[in-house]
Amino acid sequence: MTQEIEIEFKNMLTETEFERLLNSFPFPEQPQTQINYYFETADFKLKASGAALRIRKKLGSYTLTLKQPHDKGLLETHDTLTDQEAAQWLNGKIVMKKNVGRQLKMLDIAPNKLICFGSLITERRELAYKDILLVLDYSKYGETADYELELEAGSAETGERMIDEILNGYNIIKRETPNKIKRFFREKMDK
Repeated sequence: MTQEIEIEFKNMLTETEFERLLNSFPFPEQPQTQINYYFETADFKLKASGAALRIRKKLGSYTLTLKQPHDKGLLETHDTLTDQEAAQWLNGKIVMKKNVGRQLKMLDIAPNKLICFGSLITERRELAYKDILLVLDYSKYGETADYELELEAGSAETGERMIDEILNGYNIIKRETPNKIKRFFREKMDK
């Protein structure tokens, strides 16, 4: 699928809360490691439009994803990259792909203006649970590490109900949770 609407809910966790959820649900014993490489223009034009661009390496393959605001969540546009194309992107030689290229053109962002700002490594555990996808993430970027609960649902109502049920059921405080790219750039700019 080249485009999809993502309806997700997130909550930052303490290490203790993370361990409590990990031990309370039948998550896989071993996490899957994924690496997100984040791209932006020098003048933060993607951020100004509410968008974010990344390459994710997962299970040995690379996916280029542009996330944009949508009235029902986030519009994600994807393209698959070969190992060679991903290496070119990471080395500043942007080879634009059809789907993401079309969206960037609509945002008036030239591919040659994109810069790789760095990476974030996540150890992820996923679980299909009551018609939602439940995700526990441990992420490392720069000198920072954090824990996060993420929930992907088919509707905002289902997602809201389920995250409230989990947080209340496990005595976890609801926290404002910026997405990973915002946390990545905040850490990077704080240096």
